[in-house]
Amino acid sequence: MKLATFNVNGINGRLPVLLRWLKQANPDIVCLQELKSPDERFPAAALRQAGYGAIWHGQKSWNGVAILARGSDPVETRRGLAGEPEDTHSRYIEAAVNNLIVGCLYLPNGNPWPGPKFDYKQRWFSRLRKHAKTLLKTGAPVVLAGDYNVMPTELDVYKPERWLDDALFRIEIRKAYAQLLKQGWTDALRNKHPGERIYTFWDYFRNAWPRDAGLRIDHVLLSSAVAKRLKSAGVDREVRGWEKASDHAPVWVELKPLPD
Repeated sequence: MKLATFNVNGINGRLPVLLRWLKQANPDIVCLQELKSPDERFPAAALRQAGYGAIWHGQKSWNGVAILARGSDPVETRRGLAGEPEDTHSRYIEAAVNNLIVGCLYLPNGNPWPGPKFDYKQRWFSRLRKHAKTLLKTGAPVVLAGDYNVMPTELDVYKPERWLDDALFRIEIRKAYAQLLKQGWTDALRNKHPGERIYTFWDYFRNAWPRDAGLRIDHVLLSSAVAKRLKSAGVDREVRGWEKASDHAPVWVELKPLPD
């Protein structure tokens, strides 16, 4: 089974890129972020024609998350995180699909630091950790995939000394990510590439893509039951070089079949 996460940076404007990648990579489950589309404009028909059922949580111009399943319809189990009822951002959706519970998330950027956006990011991260802990307690096989907007270590960022006061690399955010992992989650990409400088995002500015001046901010976290099935993980980085590409590349994991 192949599961992937992809920040599409506008699903309607990047739909040709998404459809091309789906046909090429043929993932079984896909988590999408930054739809930047209200619910009524989500391209469900085009995705259905490509072979994918979908659930989505859209928002006009900003945010938005979705889960796709090849040949089936994900069964929604949660929309949004508890703990802050006034939070209207579309950043989390969860579904049962292919014998997994899949949480798709788009964690806040948090810039500028310091300020209310950074405070919101910390609160959102705390809400995510609380929900993640609850998911682990169920004993179900769970995947939490998406754009976390955090570079966990210096290995995950080009020229880390330039990012020390950025909300994606602030020590508070890196500690929050480490606390999440300590609950019992496995960072799939880092697990399979422990010492490799590997990126998932390259800015549109400052010639970042040609210079390979990237960041690793898209992560796939696996509960222990799923981590035991981890076969391989990688980044389809060539997608970043396609015409009208997102500034992110898809991250994928391949899981071994369930034992009979």
